[in-house]
Order: sequence, then structure tokens, then C-alpha cells
Amino acid sequence: MKIRPLADRVLVKPEKAESKTAGGIIIPEAAQEKTQTATVEAVGPGTDEDKITVKVGEHIMYDKYAGTAVKINNEDFLILKNSDIIAVIEK
Repeated sequence: MKIRPLADRVLVKPEKAESKTAGGIIIPEAAQEKTQTATVEAVGPGTDEDKITVKVGEHIMYDKYAGTAVKINNEDFLILKNSDIIAVIEK
């Protein structure tokens, strides 16, 4: 199945946060306060008011509770509004 976002929406694949400290302590997902990061998988065409500012393949940071979770071929993805993206991570 393939998903094509509409308007100012972006399909991203969230990256898993590190769940273990350097000392080996396991941190439950609910207690993690790491920045939410993801890889852009697909982008919509944008609108006159909201232009798409990211490209497929870029790594981004987004608001913690943003987006709609979807499952595609047993993999977790999020559909975000372009305005929910707070930064592009340049490596």
C-alpha cells in the first residue's frame, strides 16, 4: 500500500528513541523526554498559504503529540502537518 499525503501534510517514519542509558539502565518509553525525530517518506503538494518546506529523505524534528499515527505494512508512520515540523536535522 502506498500513501500520498494531501495539501500541507507530510508522511514520516518516526525514529526510535534510545531506551537505554550509557550505564545500561532501561528507560520506559513513557518516561523519555527525547526530541521526536523522523525521516520524511512522502510530502503533499502544499497549498497557497502553506508551502511544503521539507523533502523526501530529510530527517526532521516534530512536536511530541503532533500528527496522526498510521500503520502501513505493519510499520508505524505519522502524517504531520507541515507546520508541526519544527526543524530539519542536517548531518
